[in-house]
Amino acid sequence: MTEISAASEEDRFASAGVRLTVDLTALTENWRDMARRSKRARASAVVKADAYGMGIEDAGEALYIAGARDFFVATVDEGVTLRLYAPDARIFVLAGIWPGTERRFFENDLVPVVSSEEQLAFWMAVLSEYGDYPCALHVDTGFNRLGLHIDEALALADDVSRPASFAPVLVMSHLACGDDPSSQMNKQQLESFRRVSAAYEGIESSLAASGGIFLGEDYHFDLTRPGIAIYGGEAMSGLANPMRPVATAEARVIQVRTVRAGESVSYGRALKLDRDSRLAIVSAGYADGYMRSQSSGGVPLRQVVPQGGQGFFEGYTVPVAGRITMDLSIFDVTDLPENLIRAGDYIELFGRNIPVDDAARAAGTIGYEMLASVGLRYERKYVSEE
Repeated sequence: MTEISAASEEDRFASAGVRLTVDLTALTENWRDMARRSKRARASAVVKADAYGMGIEDAGEALYIAGARDFFVATVDEGVTLRLYAPDARIFVLAGIWPGTERRFFENDLVPVVSSEEQLAFWMAVLSEYGDYPCALHVDTGFNRLGLHIDEALALADDVSRPASFAPVLVMSHLACGDDPSSQMNKQQLESFRRVSAAYEGIESSLAASGGIFLGEDYHFDLTRPGIAIYGGEAMSGLANPMRPVATAEARVIQVRTVRAGESVSYGRALKLDRDSRLAIVSAGYADGYMRSQSSGGVPLRQVVPQGGQGFFEGYTVPVAGRITMDLSIFDVTDLPENLIRAGDYIELFGRNIPVDDAARAAGTIGYEMLASVGLRYERKYVSEE
């Protein structure tokens, strides 16, 4: 039997059906940019959802080397993984602590974010058994997602009977409309959070995620929490995005075929060709996070947003043709010079030339979801400038 050696990372990337290039230099420069914009506040790094699809191990380590010493993750599992790459950082777990997870918090030096009366009661019981340990308090100032009610948080601050071992190191809240500088909701939440911050004098406060940082110093408090901006996404609606692109997703061309005018393309005959066309079929579909709603037709979104998804190849923008399917998508490459594109080439789905937020708009969603939908089938390659 012929012995076949394991493929190298470079070989796997070169032959992958779908691949993702992560620019770690752009990632760290974006974080430094947000740290500068945070002015007197210290900037943390939000690395939940596998660092927005970029890989928590490599992205977390790069951000740690760049100077980040405060991180936010969604789950205790993410915190355990990150601890290996950020050895002396504070790692806050946004989902909080639940029975059965306390030892993992202690063993990996993770800080739970307590956000409900139920979690608070459990946390008090943990402290009575194990003694002093830090936590963060999440207070809802109008989002109506997670967080203690303001009245609960203020009563807790004034409660002289609370255990001496209960000593939060951070009080935080989250803006509902931080991406919209014209929203009055931002000012309402700011005033509410100021009341909370004042009640917990001497404890660090945090209100601003990426959008809040752009709203100005009033929103910065002690610690900011940049997320989408450090991954190159738009933090503010309707404004030019100053961040560098970090992720470039590509799909391999499996076949280039010629189709006559009058014929249809993909499921449901959603596209009928009005000219002889050349079509490139690529190995990415909605199972890879390349969303079906980006199809050029045959999906409800096209009645509202006429432009479907687009790819990019060798200086040319190429539109999606017909419906995107589970593992395959089709691009119209008729306008490319003949023989420019061949089987084995790669079409960019989003990244350096197709901003992730433009791809997201064609799908009726936001850049956050596009990045977080990058699945396990993508072969990743990390690059950085020397």
